[in-house]
Amino acid sequence: MTMAFRELFAIDNAFNGIPLPGRTDAWILSDAVTAHGIPRDSPDLARFIEVYLQHLAIELDKPASGKAVKAVMPGVRELLDALAGRDDVYLALLTGNYETAARMKLEYFDLWRYFACGAFGDAAPDRNGLLPKAVARIVECGGPSIDPCDAVVIGDTPLDIACAAASGARSIAVATGNYSVSELRAAGADVVMQDLSDTAAVLAAIGG
Repeated sequence: MTMAFRELFAIDNAFNGIPLPGRTDAWILSDAVTAHGIPRDSPDLARFIEVYLQHLAIELDKPASGKAVKAVMPGVRELLDALAGRDDVYLALLTGNYETAARMKLEYFDLWRYFACGAFGDAAPDRNGLLPKAVARIVECGGPSIDPCDAVVIGDTPLDIACAAASGARSIAVATGNYSVSELRAAGADVVMQDLSDTAAVLAAIGG
């Protein structure tokens, strides 16, 4: 996103000082646009997503020794494998990323295939509006009709916890991001874990 902003507006480090974790891409971009006085009707702004995705594709294609090791956190793949094999669980993706960006990132690590559908940052600049959209999208994809309060949101930021709470859903917070166990617990998560490496414990929390 920084590279796209530089290419379009000749501004370096445009997102310095703008909070990123847990926020939608649209929200992050809106704050940068405001901070740097970019007109909302700018033709270059209308091209931002296109240019961002071009840079993202280049970055994902670059060799990076730590990329594959760091990006898939402990237990994630094992948990998804366990959940994908159950008929009493429906996996959906809820993310602030633009949908195409989310697909590109997860396909890189062979994780996209676990999610039949979901809700993305394109759909709602406010993260708290994404869970009802995800539930509606599940039905459109042929999945079960559930109330948002029956969902379980797994995330690593206080905004993920707030997103769940806004719809009466439960939240499982994992401290593999920018926030500690104590910070996530203070934010009101129903369950907090250091990581997802204990698959049985996560499954118990989801069923809890």
